Amino acid sequence: MAKKDQKTDMATEKDREKWMARFQVRLAMQPGVDRAVVLQAVKDVTGHCAVTGEHPRTAFGDPDAYAVQAAARLVPADRAARAKQHNAWVDALDSVQNRTGGLAGL
Repeated sequence: MAKKDQKTDMATEKDREKWMARFQVRLAMQPGVDRAVVLQAVKDVTGHCAVTGEHPRTAFGDPDAYAVQAAARLVPADRAARAKQHNAWVDALDSVQNRTGGLAGL
């Protein structure tokens, strides 16, 4: 029976790692998020889970949705707005470049 418990523990740990990896990637993709924000969010999640013994999915739900919530909580609104505006400009420039067919010299 100990062998079965060990396999279950390994599966749970692998699932926890997958949740954390997805959370970190999705968080990093949010406007205005930098390394410090990701580190703080990971610290918050791991600290909570260490104290309560909960799996991150149980405590925080879907990693994609929680990444959006964490970014909204940890990134100042003005920084997020500037990042969104910058991303819109970059997207517009990419669109123009794509429409021109990547003309030589551009």
